[in-house]
Amino acid sequence: MTRVDELMVYRRFENAKIFEDMIWILDHYQDKNQDKSAISRRYYDVINGLLEMAGKYGFEGNLWHNYLTYLLVNHENVFSTACEIVGEIDGSINLLAKHDFRIFKELYGFDFSVLDEFLGTCDTEIIRNYHRSTGTGKLFNQRIRDRITHLTIQLEQSVDDEAFMEAMVEFYREFGVGKLGLHKAFRVKRENDQIQIVPVTNIAHVHLDDLVGYEIAKKKLIDNTEAFISGKRANNCLLFGDAGTGKSSSIKGILNQYYDRGLRIIEIYKHQFQDLNDVIAQVKNRNYKFIIYMDDLSFEDFEIEYKYLKAVIEGGLEKKPDNILIYATSNRRHLVREKFSDKEDRRDDLHSSDTVQEKLSLVHRFGVQIFFCAPDKKEFQNIVKVLADKHGVHMPEEELLLEANKWELSHGGLSGRTAQQFIDYLLGQM
Repeated sequence: MTRVDELMVYRRFENAKIFEDMIWILDHYQDKNQDKSAISRRYYDVINGLLEMAGKYGFEGNLWHNYLTYLLVNHENVFSTACEIVGEIDGSINLLAKHDFRIFKELYGFDFSVLDEFLGTCDTEIIRNYHRSTGTGKLFNQRIRDRITHLTIQLEQSVDDEAFMEAMVEFYREFGVGKLGLHKAFRVKRENDQIQIVPVTNIAHVHLDDLVGYEIAKKKLIDNTEAFISGKRANNCLLFGDAGTGKSSSIKGILNQYYDRGLRIIEIYKHQFQDLNDVIAQVKNRNYKFIIYMDDLSFEDFEIEYKYLKAVIEGGLEKKPDNILIYATSNRRHLVREKFSDKEDRRDDLHSSDTVQEKLSLVHRFGVQIFFCAPDKKEFQNIVKVLADKHGVHMPEEELLLEANKWELSHGGLSGRTAQQFIDYLLGQM
């Protein structure tokens, strides 16, 4: 009989059907009064579930052990969340966690070959020594997948519950726990009237060095983010300027640069601003630094969502948590649209200066404002040459720049985005 009912810290797992079915099998396969066909049906349900997990996450080796590791690294509880980022902790909770790890160590140590003998099969060899197919595993980035696989081997080889616990604590310290620990970026969705923070599993591997030029702008962004990550005072940040100049790419580059130090990013759209307080409530007590990211932020003069956003950023009764900043990109510096007709309307406004301040009050809540301007012809050509060299496009420089000039005239003008699109076109023709 297994002792999983005695677990105290690690209970109520998500995606637990495989676990529950397997525990039921371990508890009943030696029962002579149990229907063998019922055990067989659950057993093949378990194998199917493990194979599906292997396909989604790219696991290989002992799939049962990988699955147990997956449960442990995703279980957010008082012990695992205390260990994330800071590592080893003090207190009685260590004894309770060690008790649970002792039970899990028994599950890792179960000899699956006895099920082959009981069922008259040799199927367990497949899940004990599984080789993944090429191209599988899109739900984790490769680094996380390989680290979980490495952790699985550590747990398999741990000599006692103390070593088992040390391996888990080190993983929590290095990567964190749950979806917030294992993923870089998230988006928000409402499901069954509940606000959920959902991982984004396919992140562009953009680095700040990939953005040619804009050294002053990038330094401002890095300095602000470095202060934030280091626990110092930092400001909400607005990246504004011409389209296609690398504002969004800079945010992605910042995420990739500081992910290892606990930075996470949550993308939220204008229609979701009413959910901001719920999002903040879910992450404010975690040991990560969160950037709430608003891409292409702007408002028409009839849209009032910006008034709600103002209170969330700064001005409401509740202080914004120290582990949260807001980064936004926009083609408009002042965010709220302004028209010449506004000047005519102000003739009828008793307090026209108040009206102006109301429209500017949102942008003033961003303490760091970074301008990204379109490159001139010489800068554009330099971007093209750097990108061509990076991607292995080999053309005579004169021909390359001539074709680039033709391209930009009909594809959006001088910008880093146009340069990248031109290089992508050339790569497609190679």
